[in-house]
Amino acid sequence: MNNILSRILEHKRIEMQEAKRERSVELLQEQARLRKPAPPFAECLRTDSVALIAEIKHMSPSAGVIRDPFDPVHIAEAYEAAGVQAVSVLMDRKYFDGSEKDFRLVRSSIQCPMLYKEFVIDPWQIWHAASLGASAILLIAAALDPNVLASFLDVCHDAGIEPLLEVHDQNEMAMARDIAVECIGINNRNLKTFEVSLETTFRLKKGALENHLIISESGISDPKDVEQLKEAGIDAILVGEHLLKHEDLSQAISALMENV
Repeated sequence: MNNILSRILEHKRIEMQEAKRERSVELLQEQARLRKPAPPFAECLRTDSVALIAEIKHMSPSAGVIRDPFDPVHIAEAYEAAGVQAVSVLMDRKYFDGSEKDFRLVRSSIQCPMLYKEFVIDPWQIWHAASLGASAILLIAAALDPNVLASFLDVCHDAGIEPLLEVHDQNEMAMARDIAVECIGINNRNLKTFEVSLETTFRLKKGALENHLIISESGISDPKDVEQLKEAGIDAILVGEHLLKHEDLSQAISALMENV
């Protein structure tokens, strides 16, 4: 299957071999256990309205370079000052120009929960996220065998980090119903074609459990989008590209959230 996700995962396997040679998982476990507890993720997203997870990323396969100049600390501080509930940081180096350095800089500059957004294929990454002070980590259902996913949820529990399970279709949502996970991210972007439709959220939300915290991801760029998502019972949204294209991040956030 020659698509963007499969190419990213193929390269990620090579990255993991290098990363584990440089640092053992045992070292990451030790570092994670020495860190102070990270702020809660799901708890901070349960608001009276729609919570906002604002994303930091330099580029993407679909959009190319999104923000130039790119200053992750400035972006993070602007997000927090504007009252976002959490901040997501892209970690993938090859396709999104993310880095551990960016995550560390952001973690040291803000207090709100942070999501380690990566294509996770190895427990090493979960412990890496915990060692950096992440509150939550993205787990993509389309990238993981159900048995592997179940084992990763156990690692998240051991590492003290909250999993955000990302789904893209009805089969993945059905799987999410059968496992013990609180946060479900519905990605409106097809990871095979990178096409985007908010209808994905509206359709898949119907298959969620009442106690699931539902986050709509990708393609949210208009106050009317947010209003419709609120009416559909969505708890939070994850927005990056739309905000990052605006010079004034605070103004962009205020405009996007004005109806909720």
